Amino acid sequence: APDEEARLVKALFEAPRLIAETLQADDDIRAVAQDLAKASDVLFLGRGAMFPLAMEGALKLKEISYIHAEGYAAGELKHGPIALVDKETPIIALAPMDEVFEKTASNLQEVAARGGPVVMITARGAPSPHGATVRRIEIPPCDPFIAPLIYAVPVQLLAYYTAVEKGTDVDQPRNLAKSVTVE
Repeated sequence: APDEEARLVKALFEAPRLIAETLQADDDIRAVAQDLAKASDVLFLGRGAMFPLAMEGALKLKEISYIHAEGYAAGELKHGPIALVDKETPIIALAPMDEVFEKTASNLQEVAARGGPVVMITARGAPSPHGATVRRIEIPPCDPFIAPLIYAVPVQLLAYYTAVEKGTDVDQPRNLAKSVTVE
């Protein structure tokens, strides 16, 4: 439909501005990274389009900080990953203000009830899960169509600053090779 096409094009044109605004959360991202650098394990949660980004965040954190990290679909939390929640395992939740925000917030309440430290990457103005203490990395609200582009920025910076805090070589991670150059 023409209206839908116009909305998507408008969202794409807004991406550079939204990414620039997202970079303003740098101090909050660095502060979270200082704490992540002390963790042995980190869980990333995402729902819908945020699930692949949760897996990517875990991969980036593993690759350059050498911290064990896993990305999970937030809807699957009760089917295994919740058993890993304790006060030493930070949970990074990708929670844009979309149609599944309340479900993700409910997951975070469950994590907090079990003592898990929660970091919520979310839109400015989004509510915190009721009864849960969470740290927030707030970024500008955006169209769900471009949310993966915008949310990738704090996810990648979190991995980068965590690795820098640990003193690892972010330019030459150990044991990694570009798969296209290795035969």
